[in-house]
Amino acid sequence: MRKSILTTAILAGLYLTGCTPASQEAINTEVASTEAAKPAVQASEGQINASNVLLKKSVLQYQAPEFDKITFDDYAPAFTQGIIEHDKEIQAIIDNQAAADFDNTIVAMEKSGSLLTRVAKTFFNLASVNSNSQVQTLEAELAPKLSAHWDNIFLNPELFARVESVYKSRDSLSAEDKHLVEYYYLAFERAGAKLSDADKEKMRDLNGQLASLTTEFSKNVLDSFKNEVIIVKDKAELDGLSDAEIATLAQAAKDAGKEGYLITLVNTTRQPILSSLNNRELREKVWKTSANRAMALNGPNIVKQSHLHAEKAALLGYDSWAAYTVADQMAKTPTAVYEILDDLAPKAVAKAKLEAADIQAQIKASGQDFELAPWDWAYYSEKVRKAKYDLDQSQVTPYFEFNRVLNDGLFFAMEKLYGITVKPRKDLPVWNPDVLAYEIFNKDKSSIGIFYLDPYAREGKNGGAWMDEFVTQSGLLGTKPVVYNALNIPKPASGPTLMTYDEVSTMFHEFGHAVHGLFSQVKYPSVAGTATPRDFVEFPSQANEDWSIDPEVLANYAKHYQTGEPIPAELLKKVLAASKFGQGFDTTEYLAAAILDMEWHSIGVDAKIDDVAKFEQQALAKHGIDFAPIPPRYKSAYFSHAFAGGYSAGYYAYLWTEVFAADAFDFMSHNGGLSLENGNKFRDNVLSKGNSEDLMQDYIKFTGRKPTVDALLKHRGLTE
Repeated sequence: MRKSILTTAILAGLYLTGCTPASQEAINTEVASTEAAKPAVQASEGQINASNVLLKKSVLQYQAPEFDKITFDDYAPAFTQGIIEHDKEIQAIIDNQAAADFDNTIVAMEKSGSLLTRVAKTFFNLASVNSNSQVQTLEAELAPKLSAHWDNIFLNPELFARVESVYKSRDSLSAEDKHLVEYYYLAFERAGAKLSDADKEKMRDLNGQLASLTTEFSKNVLDSFKNEVIIVKDKAELDGLSDAEIATLAQAAKDAGKEGYLITLVNTTRQPILSSLNNRELREKVWKTSANRAMALNGPNIVKQSHLHAEKAALLGYDSWAAYTVADQMAKTPTAVYEILDDLAPKAVAKAKLEAADIQAQIKASGQDFELAPWDWAYYSEKVRKAKYDLDQSQVTPYFEFNRVLNDGLFFAMEKLYGITVKPRKDLPVWNPDVLAYEIFNKDKSSIGIFYLDPYAREGKNGGAWMDEFVTQSGLLGTKPVVYNALNIPKPASGPTLMTYDEVSTMFHEFGHAVHGLFSQVKYPSVAGTATPRDFVEFPSQANEDWSIDPEVLANYAKHYQTGEPIPAELLKKVLAASKFGQGFDTTEYLAAAILDMEWHSIGVDAKIDDVAKFEQQALAKHGIDFAPIPPRYKSAYFSHAFAGGYSAGYYAYLWTEVFAADAFDFMSHNGGLSLENGNKFRDNVLSKGNSEDLMQDYIKFTGRKPTVDALLKHRGLTE
């Protein structure tokens, strides 16, 4: 997932300084203010500690943050100073007596806010990987202050008048400059710049409430990882787990100050541990804890957010928040989104029911007579997989050792495809001892940027996996990219890290986002790197996943961690054949979540919602995707994409972009496969362009045509 720090409500305004697609929504939706005409933070410059390293550009290469010198107490005053400086820069643009033009208005805004950008990127990135109660308190305090600051910019009539003046004369500009002007004009318009003064006040109030609610939602989800856990006292209940897995659970309990074995939850409804636990009662307990977590607090939050979004959409002249959100994406309308979801839903459910029949037969064959329940699916599905493909995942993980996957798999593939090389940078400070730092080089040995990898799960780290930036590439600002990937691989109590196939795929996926940011060759930071619409940004990352199973790549990294022997050909054949196994389940649970997201954000201002669970069930039934054994990948109460991550009415994007990804990979597979020629063509026409050009035209330049769904259907095993 491309997760921007700006996807949190509080960072709405970094739209001006290289924000990303998720943050674009945040700008237009989650900004807040209670005192429109006043600066968001009252403070004087004299209060700032000169030793605060955040107040000046980092002396490290490419302005990589000085993690070893930053203290928590640096953040609040640095945010204060950043807002003060940005206020002055924006006011200077407004006060400029010269007629508004591209340089003194649009470029000036692109250059403004550098301190605020630096502080915000550092704080919110680190908050997502190292959070605690102190960090959460500061996040809550910052939400209204930062969003007030951005409301005062985007709802300022004098500033908008200058932007509008440049917009009206944009045809005389170069294509890239014209695109940026249109980008800004749309940002102001969608933020409410054309509203009456009275409606602007309503907008500020709505934004203020939304900023607090999204921050609260995120906190509740993060707290649930710590509080909603399963303690197992009797080791016998863990039958089915390996000794190493049991040791990891014991260590987790010890670290938490508890006795026994501690099972913590991952971000999704499904829990990986369910595929191994023989104890059905424990499986049910784990699943129900997962499916019902955070509901008490986030249930009311969701209803409030959905109504506020509906009110805001109506204020801006849209039928629903979904209509507002999708209008500036590639899909353009909710109808277009529902068409693709509803077209795929019956195919997915039909496939899932065939899989369910196989699982029910397996249950019966094991001497049981109960009806398949959600907590049984992973467990018996694994038995079906073993029976169909004679494949036991415990036979596979020894061939997916972390360091080999990373160095001989991912980095090897990227060198073959793009000619890049990767150099460890142990001299650079990191935010956790497990974090790895690298410098990335082109084939000609020129340096591209800095890359960090934070691989392991830990308390205080958000769930899931994502990419983000500490520094965005920009020709205008002369900056090179500094990006990171965050994964949540369980760290073993001892010994090597052996990865599942899904974890391998995720590592490749997130680095697809990383190269999108690293390869950016764009002048303006607002449209650089991954700052594309949400229904495009997942395309490069999804396309990168499939290189993990390229035969040449697999042969280089899939080696036994003890013997070094390559994965046996027969076992590899089973792994590849089984890669399409369970696609009915995978597609159905994804579609269910995407539909929930769209339905929550399609409600009108007068909608009455008293029961979140009932709303979920009715939404799924409406689209024929209410198949009891397969719940949504995310239920509403922990659906951070939709209610805290900037993907409201945008989770469909993963499917939309998978059409591009499958089509692109199919194109490369039939035109040379893993080759530097293919990589350079993809890099030149797609990855380097950011959002500086028409994205569909960029894709057509790469493949020579628009994408079709054919490759996607084959990729998901929904058609032959």
